[in-house]
Amino acid sequence: MTNDTLQASREWWSQQWLDLLDAYRFKKRLERARTYSRQGNVLSIEFKGAKVLARVQGSEAEPYKVSLSLDPFSDEEWGYVIETMSKKAIYAAKLLAGEMPQNIEEVFTSNGLSLFPFTLGDVHSKCSCPDKVNPCKHVGAVYYQLGDRFSEDPFVLFQLRGRTKEQIISDLRHLRNTKNVEKIQEKSAIQQKLSQPEYAIKIDDFWQYNEPLESSLVVISPAVSETVLTVLGTIPLAKDEENKTNSPAGDLVMKYLQVVYKDVSQKAFLAAMNVGG
Repeated sequence: MTNDTLQASREWWSQQWLDLLDAYRFKKRLERARTYSRQGNVLSIEFKGAKVLARVQGSEAEPYKVSLSLDPFSDEEWGYVIETMSKKAIYAAKLLAGEMPQNIEEVFTSNGLSLFPFTLGDVHSKCSCPDKVNPCKHVGAVYYQLGDRFSEDPFVLFQLRGRTKEQIISDLRHLRNTKNVEKIQEKSAIQQKLSQPEYAIKIDDFWQYNEPLESSLVVISPAVSETVLTVLGTIPLAKDEENKTNSPAGDLVMKYLQVVYKDVSQKAFLAAMNVGG
């Protein structure tokens, strides 16, 4: 396969990692590093936290020891990154599918960070070989091998920044679950508030009104043609024998009661309005 074919077949995040090394000015050294990587001179690669430890077979019988690392992000910085990731489900979905989201770098840059190193100087590397130039061909071989690892598992790149795949997925799930619980609780509180009347009705006081009526209210008494006295009719009292030509005693009593009834009615209205004593 040609270099162009290899580059086209790589994932974009893997190619971005390798582009940094390809910008190295010592092209002959890079060619030997690429040959070491293809011929299987990288005997082993393992991760110890955020550091890569490798064994590379060189010209000597004993393999050289290579270490490679990036500056890890702090717990606080990762907290900001995970918070940003959790706001868009596409990030978690693609990472769980083993794919690096195309705009994942924006998550880091929005928090003042960079997932990928800017220069080779940002990659801390050591080799036990006698070569004084860094990166040597052994470090370069490991660098190329990591590009292939990134294609297989994009979480390796996150691990170099201080977070494993398990930690990232766990943090994402925890944060999203917490947000879902908060949304459910908030919705429940709103529904409960809406279901409760703003002012509770007291049944005992429903038929009572202890405040005086407005004196400006116009009270119109109903036009009633009959009163209690009218229904009762004339009181059948005996006539006065001494004055038979005058009104019967019953009529006189009825007229008196009508005056009293009218007076009581007026006082009732005044009492209802709480005016007049």
